[in-house]
Order: sequence, then structure tokens, then C-alpha cells
Amino acid sequence: MTVFIIRRLLQALVVVFLMSVIVFFGVNVVGDPVYMLVSPDADQAEIQAAIERLGLDKPIWEQYLRFLDGARQGDLGLSFIFGEPALKLILHHMPATLELAFTALFLSVVIGIPLGLYAGLFPENPISKAIMAGSILGFSLPTFWVGLMFIMLFAVMLGWLPSTGRGDTAVFLGIESSLFTRDGLSHVLMPAVNLALLKISLAIRLTRAGVREAMGQDYVKFARAKGLSTRRIIAVHVLKNIMIPVVTVMGLEFGSLVAFSVVTESIFAWPGMGKLLIDAIIQLDRPIVVAYLMIIVLFFVVINLAVDIIYSILDPRVRLQDHGA
Repeated sequence: MTVFIIRRLLQALVVVFLMSVIVFFGVNVVGDPVYMLVSPDADQAEIQAAIERLGLDKPIWEQYLRFLDGARQGDLGLSFIFGEPALKLILHHMPATLELAFTALFLSVVIGIPLGLYAGLFPENPISKAIMAGSILGFSLPTFWVGLMFIMLFAVMLGWLPSTGRGDTAVFLGIESSLFTRDGLSHVLMPAVNLALLKISLAIRLTRAGVREAMGQDYVKFARAKGLSTRRIIAVHVLKNIMIPVVTVMGLEFGSLVAFSVVTESIFAWPGMGKLLIDAIIQLDRPIVVAYLMIIVLFFVVINLAVDIIYSILDPRVRLQDHGA
């Protein structure tokens, strides 16, 4: 197990390094932020002074080496617009994004898996067919359109839920979150459901496919022959086996919830990292864009590592195959 984890850690370091090269060079060759920061009436001397102040007068490879040296110390550069460390700004907005992503993942699991289980156990039932038809809608409908329809229906027409903002927050066990207040829950509900729709559909289809495959396996038939109850067969034999691909995919999908919450955060004016990223792109604030992308890379790397470890615990053959390779 230790060898398996060390091997995965080394692979993760290589991925992070390669992605730092792609992200840094990809972001820094687009646009010229200097003209976003200086006055339109600035002369050439003022423009040159701004270029030197931002360190943009150095060759791109030298800028990258300075970035690596700073990243090693936890410094991902200063925001061109705010004049503050980019990492500090992102960490300030990160709790709101994580709160939204965890809520969306929770909804995906508690709604998607039971619905998928029901659809897999009773595939010819009209309710099951309705569930699968609904999952197709979840895949097909654009996130931005669904968000706007939510706002129009529940905020404007019915007046049940607030349309924007994070709402009141409270501190519990040292964690500040809007999930601990009634007002905060009312604010998080619409954006979380909007963000979770695609993942709910994915969980339904993964679970249904796993159940349909598992119910035809010999170990299920043997369990039935032993006289085990249907509930025990499902809980002990079926769910345990189908959870391996479900845990793998849903774990990876959490990274996409964090990375691709930009649209949802923009529609609902949710004060998270996605909204900060949009503002940074508009203003060509390169350090914030680079810092955001690197944090997302780290998210995916850590989540992949965690999923690999969990997968190897659920199925020891994975680490045995890795050792053999």
C-alpha cells in the first residue's frame, strides 16, 4: 500500500509541474494587462514604468522561474488590480465555492443514487422510465438557462427564494458557512440544485447501470439461493460492488463542481472563486487567473489521489496490478 501511494504521489508531482508550465505560458501570452491599468492619456514613460513594476519587462522564461520560486514559498504573485497576493484573494473566496460544491455533491448522492437504484431494480416500472427521462433532461438542459428559469420561477414569480448572494453566515466548529443559518440555506438552495442537476443525472445512470449488471451476477443468484432477503442482497452484495465506479466518478466530478461552478456563480452572484475568475479575465489580471487554475489543478490531483486510494481499499486488485506493472 505504501509503494502504491508513493508511486501516485510522484505521478502527481509530475502532473502539477507540467500543468504549471502549460498554465503559466498559456495565460501570459494572451493580451496586454498594462493598458488595462494605466490611464488612456499615459505617455510612453508611464507605460514603461508600469511594465517594469509588474515585472513584464523580463523574458517569459525568467518570469516563469520567478513564479516557480514564489510558488515554492506559497506566493503565486500579486494581483495587478487589487495589489494583494493572488492566493490570498482566492482563499478568501474559496469557502463560498466549496460550500456550493459540497452541497451540490451531497444533493447528487442523496438524490441520484436512490433514484438510480430504484430504476435499476424495477426497469419496466413507469416511475423508473420517468426517472430515466428526467436524467436525459438533466444532461441536456444548459446550466445558464436552468439557472435563469429558477430565478424567474422561484424568486420573481413565487417569491419563495432569494435570487442572488450568499446570505447570512454562522460559525460552527470553527467553520463559517451559510449552511448554518436559515437565510443562508435559502440562498444556497437554488444555485446548489442548478449546479447538481448534471451530477444527479450522472449518478442515476451510473447506479442504474451498475445495479442492472450486478443483479445478473452469480454471487447475487447464489445469495438468493441461500435464502437471503432482497433487502440484504441489495445492501450487502449489490451496493458494495456498484459503489466502486460510483465513488470513482463522483469523486472526480467534485473537482468539476469546483472548477466549473463559474456559470452558476455568475448567474446567482455567488461570491466564490468562479466570479473572481470572471472579473480577473475581464481585467486581464494574470496572477489571479494563474493562481486559480493552479489551485484547480491541485484539486484534481488531490481528488484523483484520494479516489485511487479509496478504490484500492474497495478493490485490492488495483494496487496488486499497479505493483505488477
